[in-house]
Amino acid sequence: MHPTTVGTGADPHADLVLRGGVVRTLDDADTTGTAIAVRHGRILRVGSDAEVEASIGRRTRVIDLDGRAVLPGINDSHLHGAWLGAMWPNTVFGGTDAADAPGGDPHDTTEAAPLLTTRAERRAAILRAQELAASLGITSYTEPGLGPGEDAGATGCFGQDVLDAYIELEAERALTARVTVLALFGVLDGPSTLGDVLTGLRGLRRDTDRPTWLRVAGVKIFADGIPPMHQAWTRHRYPDGTTGGLLVDGADEAERAESLRLMIREANRLGLQVGVHATGDRTIDTVVDAVEDALAESRMELRHYIIHGDLVTPQALARMARLRMGLNVQAGIAVTTAPWLAAVLGDEVAASAWPLGAAAAAGVPVSLSSDAPILAPDWRQGIADADAWLGAPPPGGEAARMRWLLRAYTTVPARQDGAEPWKGSLEPRKAADLCVLEADPLTLSPRELPGVGVDLTVVDGDVVFERVGAPV
Repeated sequence: MHPTTVGTGADPHADLVLRGGVVRTLDDADTTGTAIAVRHGRILRVGSDAEVEASIGRRTRVIDLDGRAVLPGINDSHLHGAWLGAMWPNTVFGGTDAADAPGGDPHDTTEAAPLLTTRAERRAAILRAQELAASLGITSYTEPGLGPGEDAGATGCFGQDVLDAYIELEAERALTARVTVLALFGVLDGPSTLGDVLTGLRGLRRDTDRPTWLRVAGVKIFADGIPPMHQAWTRHRYPDGTTGGLLVDGADEAERAESLRLMIREANRLGLQVGVHATGDRTIDTVVDAVEDALAESRMELRHYIIHGDLVTPQALARMARLRMGLNVQAGIAVTTAPWLAAVLGDEVAASAWPLGAAAAAGVPVSLSSDAPILAPDWRQGIADADAWLGAPPPGGEAARMRWLLRAYTTVPARQDGAEPWKGSLEPRKAADLCVLEADPLTLSPRELPGVGVDLTVVDGDVVFERVGAPV
């Protein structure tokens, strides 16, 4: 075994060393070690215990893993932090009394009051979500939709003041997970206008104090709704004879589609990433058309992606791969809502929905996420759910399958963030964001993973979570 290491000047000693286990770097070569050293918030070295021994000094904290596994920190690439913090332990699908959970529908105007009304409440909700994230090994997440489009929203969890609360907390160095934000210039799960989105895009402020901790990457656009509500724009027909439609305002179908294309092209021209909530096959095709046109005008690598993608077709996946577009999927939502989809579009359509295996085979970068608090933000359950949609194991068998699933929560989301040069895998010079599990996932099946405890979480070299009773 040859250690990988990075020079650190006169003092070679680490701040933190974990040894005596298995270190799954998830780098391109699938490098594995038994120990890892961290210094100044960066990975210093990965290798055998003996190779990392030289990194231990008088002030180094040494943690004996006793056979436990070290993974890159989990990146939940679609998680509503403030909403999660306001609702937890309730979730929309499951959780404590979820059916009666306050704020289960972000646009339920029958609520007596918003969940969050003040800056102090929003700060507290964000910090609560970050504490929960740390306990699950989550070191990064994406807030998919914060901005003025939701300033009058029913929950108070998505408006501009939430983003301002994040900015305030980051300035105080109070965040314990890195956050990527998509701005929102329409209504969450609702309509937007071309004028509002273009005005918002052109006035968007992206500068933050430390973009590796808090970054406004681009814009979230709600292109359509969901199939069970007859809202996804599709070539199929719902029981009432309708085919859904776009949420973007317009006089007719053609005008709405053109407005959506113009939104995407303008965001691309301004160097902004676009994450599009799109579930229907016609919607997804319209988005892919727009991205293709945008990239013909500017070939910047902005990592545009489809969110959810329920009814994405093989043809669309092939085009997405060619355009280097990503697909962000919540496998737990697929598990929960597949019967609802079958009820409105039939068993055959439901069986072909959320085609994770086809996306992987096509070469589309697939990131898995929770959409918390729609689901609980437990990536271990997310992997177990995703396993049900992958089909036959890829070449390499079950170990390759588990690596693919793990990368969908680590290296692929780092790519979605445009951050793969410095986070997502445990390589020298990359951010020391990692988690420790009580067992090695590569020795388990996906269905066993939810029972494996998270013992330790490290972000930027600092321990942000230690499980009570875990050996440290």
